[in-house]
Amino acid sequence: MNKKVIIIGGGIIGLCSAYYLQKEGNQVTIIDQSNMDGGASYVNAGYLSPSHIVPLSAPGVMKKGLKWMLNSASPLYIKPRLDSDFLKWTLAFNKSCNASHVNKAIPAIKDISLMSQDLYDDIKRDESFTFHYEKKGLLMLCQTEKMLEEEVETARLAKREGLDAEEISVKELEALEPNINLNVKGATFYKCDSHTTPQEFMDEMKAHLKAVGVTFYSNEKVEDLEVVNRKIVSIKTNNQTFKADEFVLAAGSWSHILSKKLGLKLLLQAGKGYRINTNQNTGIQIPSILAEAKVAVTPMNGFTRFAGTMEIAGINHNINRVRVEAIANAATRYYPEIKLTSEEKENAACGLRPVSPDGLPYIGKSSKCNNLTIAAGHAMMGWSMGTGTGKLVSEIISDKKTSLDMTMYLPDRKF
Repeated sequence: MNKKVIIIGGGIIGLCSAYYLQKEGNQVTIIDQSNMDGGASYVNAGYLSPSHIVPLSAPGVMKKGLKWMLNSASPLYIKPRLDSDFLKWTLAFNKSCNASHVNKAIPAIKDISLMSQDLYDDIKRDESFTFHYEKKGLLMLCQTEKMLEEEVETARLAKREGLDAEEISVKELEALEPNINLNVKGATFYKCDSHTTPQEFMDEMKAHLKAVGVTFYSNEKVEDLEVVNRKIVSIKTNNQTFKADEFVLAAGSWSHILSKKLGLKLLLQAGKGYRINTNQNTGIQIPSILAEAKVAVTPMNGFTRFAGTMEIAGINHNINRVRVEAIANAATRYYPEIKLTSEEKENAACGLRPVSPDGLPYIGKSSKCNNLTIAAGHAMMGWSMGTGTGKLVSEIISDKKTSLDMTMYLPDRKF
C-alpha cells in the first residue's frame, strides 16, 4: 500500500530517503527548518569512504579528548558544560571507547558504506545525473613515524575486512601526486574510496525530487508532535499542521530535540566541522587526510576543499577563527607550497554533524512510536552512508526485508 510520508530534515539523509520512498510509489513531503542550501550536507569533504571503518568512539579517544580540551585548535574539541544531555552522551561515549565495541562496529560501518557507494553509482546511472564523482581512492598522509605505524595497522585491519588498502612509500606517493611538494614520512592508500562535490549532488537530487512530485517546505520548523497510542497523528510547524501515515526523523543534530517529545532518549551531540575552499591551482589530484591534523583535503569540481575538526560545543553556527586557522596551518605544514589566503579563510563555513555516542547511526523504528523511522547520528559519515540509509528507510517503511542486518543501528540500543 502506498503511504503518505513526511520527512523531517532535508539534508543528505532526508533527500536520499525521499528518493527511495518515492520510487516505491509513496507520496513524499520534506520539511526543513532551513533554506536547504547550507550545513553539513554542503560543507563536508565529499568522501564515499569505506576506509573509515573505525568509529569515533575508539580506545584512547576520550583520553585524547580530555587532553585536547585545553586546546581550542585541537582536532577534537569537547567543550565541557553543565547540561544533562551532554553529560549522558559523554558517559555513553566513554563507555563505547573500547576494543570490543570497535570490533562489533567495524562490519556495520563497512557494510552500509559499501552499500552506499554502490547506490551512488546506481543513482548517477539511472537518473543520468552529472554530479562530479571520481574514484581515485584516499591517501592517509603521515608526518611522524608513530602516526604512520598507527595508519599502517588500520590499513591492515581494513585489508582483513576485504578493502583494497596498502602502505605506500614516499617515492610511490610522489608518483601518485607528481604535481605537489609533500612534507610527509609516508602514507597509506585506500583504493576503495571515492569522492564527490557535495553541492552538485544536493542540487541535482533536489531538482530531481521536485520533478517527480516530492513536495518541499523550507524555512518551516517542526515545533510539536501530536502522539496518540504510540503513533504520530500530526506534526505542527511554525506555520501549519501536517498529517501523514509515516514520518521520518532525519533532522541531523536537531533530531534528539524532537525525539524528546516522544519520550525517546536519543543521545546525540552536534559535532561542528569547518571547511575552507580555495580556487588556487593546488595540483592535488587524490583526496587525502592529513593524519596528525585530522584535516581532509578534496580536489572538487573547480576548487580544492580543506575540511576538518570535530568541535562538540552545542548547537550553534559560530565560526571559531582559531579552528579555521588550524586547518589552514595544517595545509601548509603538509603542502609547503600551499598557503590559504586571508579571504579564503574569511569565507570558511561550518556544518553540524549529529554524533551518536558509539559512532554508529540510528536507523529504524523505536518501540516508543509505531510510525516514526529515525535516520540520524551519522557523525562524519553522513555523506558516505547517505544513500544506504535512504534505501534502508524506504525498506522499513515499505515493510520489505532490509538489505542489511539492522541490529547495530537500532535507535533503542543500550549504551
